[in-house]
Amino acid sequence: MADRITSWHPSPSTPHFVPPPGAVDAHCHVFGPMAQFPFSPMAKYLPQDAGPDQLFALRDHLGFARNVIVQPSCHGTDNSATLNAIACSGGKARGVAVVNPTVSEGELAALNEGGIRGIRFNFLKRLVDNAPKNKFLDVAARLPEDWHVVIYFEADLLAELRSFLDAIPVPLVIDHMGRPDVSQGPDGPDLRAFRALLESREDIWFKPTCPDRLDAVKEGGRGDPWDNFADAVAPLLAEYPDRCIWGTDWPHPNMQDEIPDDGHLVDMIPRIAPTEELQRKLLVANPMKLYWPEQCE
Repeated sequence: MADRITSWHPSPSTPHFVPPPGAVDAHCHVFGPMAQFPFSPMAKYLPQDAGPDQLFALRDHLGFARNVIVQPSCHGTDNSATLNAIACSGGKARGVAVVNPTVSEGELAALNEGGIRGIRFNFLKRLVDNAPKNKFLDVAARLPEDWHVVIYFEADLLAELRSFLDAIPVPLVIDHMGRPDVSQGPDGPDLRAFRALLESREDIWFKPTCPDRLDAVKEGGRGDPWDNFADAVAPLLAEYPDRCIWGTDWPHPNMQDEIPDDGHLVDMIPRIAPTEELQRKLLVANPMKLYWPEQCE
């Protein structure tokens, strides 16, 4: 068996920034526990257990009220661990599933009942061997009402994916802004291409997340406190304040170097969303529209 990876900070600091009441960590995960929820035999990494108790303790420590739990690739299309975490949350979590394209309407209805509000398509080649676009479009057309599709890809794939993204018939949420090279700055080619995508339809949302990945020293970035990320991403939120949601990415899947301090990640928020109004949209109003629309005014 491969060595199991611990990818999260053992003692994250208390952030200086205090999230507004009702703030949502809208991108996080759970791993296992493996004894109860085995990992996929196709998984590209094997993490240590990071279950709901740890996630919710971190939520409280960082000052958040709710979580959106995104199915990680290491669990494949078995969403049992994610559904279990949602069930343990006392109504404070919802989720995003990964499904087989042959998923039935009955299975989708059961996921909806369990708190799932979207499905995720992963195009990262280091994590997924094949991504059948035609089958993805079929399942996207059969989603329950008010669901959306979450897409994870790297910037160099955006041009290739444009026709596929245009064909998806439900709202889209782009993980980590499609992983742009933030060292290019706010007007670099990667973020110009991403803006063009946002301009192409009004129902595309994005996550200005993962400075620890996008501005990592090992990737040629500046590392914590991730100044390249702040400089490149703040203008994007100013331009699209009603289409952004934020999350920690805890427990930072497959991060073995430069493991981020989650308190420092939270302290990035006022650097990319400097006003109280923008912070409220990023952390409360926008994620509530996507994941708890029945509770929105």
